[in-house]
Amino acid sequence: MEMKSTEEPKAPHGYAELFQRHVGNPILTALDWPYPAHTVFNAAACQAGDETVLLVRVEDRRGHSHLAVARSNDGVSHWRIDDKPSFAPDPINCPEEEWGVEDPRVTWVAERGNWIIAYTAYSPRGPLVSLAETNDFKSFDRLGPVLPPENKDAAVFPRRFNNRYAMIHRPVPSGKSGAHVWISYSPDMKHWGDHRILFQARQGAWWDASKIGLGPPPLETAEGWLVLYHGVRVTAGGSLYRLGLALLDLEDPGRVLRRSDEWVFAPEAPYECHGDVGDVVFPCGWILDKPTGTIRVYYGGADTCLALATARLSDLLDYLRDCPAPQTQQHARPAVRDEHRASRRRMLNH
Repeated sequence: MEMKSTEEPKAPHGYAELFQRHVGNPILTALDWPYPAHTVFNAAACQAGDETVLLVRVEDRRGHSHLAVARSNDGVSHWRIDDKPSFAPDPINCPEEEWGVEDPRVTWVAERGNWIIAYTAYSPRGPLVSLAETNDFKSFDRLGPVLPPENKDAAVFPRRFNNRYAMIHRPVPSGKSGAHVWISYSPDMKHWGDHRILFQARQGAWWDASKIGLGPPPLETAEGWLVLYHGVRVTAGGSLYRLGLALLDLEDPGRVLRRSDEWVFAPEAPYECHGDVGDVVFPCGWILDKPTGTIRVYYGGADTCLALATARLSDLLDYLRDCPAPQTQQHARPAVRDEHRASRRRMLNH
């Protein structure tokens, strides 16, 4: 019997990789499901007490998706999966969900005492961003659609800025101007405005030239909000999904401090290159283990399975320090907030 190596795969390009794939990948497939499923992928992730909780996108044989909860004590194995859909589409009361619910991201918002779930509601009218909330991943309250179609890849921040919630999302324009990452603000998590582009898809030969979109929710660090995003390049063989990094200002998340020129993670393993949609790595959730500084990234492989990669937070921030700052800033940093930034950094460093 062939024994599986416990060593990390060697970096294929002669330099240290920021992300290391779990040797047991994929960690979840449709074969693990307690009821019929075609594929499982693109899961939100959070740490709820002693459990890692995944909210997994499950596609049935109609092609419609719902969300299912999977729980694990170590975040890697022995998953306990709900025996029926945990968050199913409700097309009668929510016609925007007629073709399913997809690609969730979850954020703990302490002042509400709930997890906020941003997900894509899909119908003949197009995909749009909807919100729901839960405190136990057993019952869910829909907050409803918050942005019109076409729009995807949304997540809210865990705290307010100047008494407003903030959300990153990715509208898709009808023209050829590209699909860019936007940020919007809300006083109540229902009415969203002050929409502006956060950063743009590049043009030409760049790896993120066609469209970009948020991966997991922004992660608060002492140096800023860490963002992992996907970029799509259309090639002769089809679309290629790879990942890049960005860093946003702690107190002004509409201000981009750094953005990687290069991609930092790409489809290379067989379960990422071959499946329903080949050459795709698509993360919707990550969890920081603060004592070790290790980030677990849960991502869909080829729209077919769920995989896990890890990285050290310090390595990602070191890498971003050497990445370029945007040539132009959206707006100047108000001096009145400097004390708030310093206080927030001190708290996150401890």
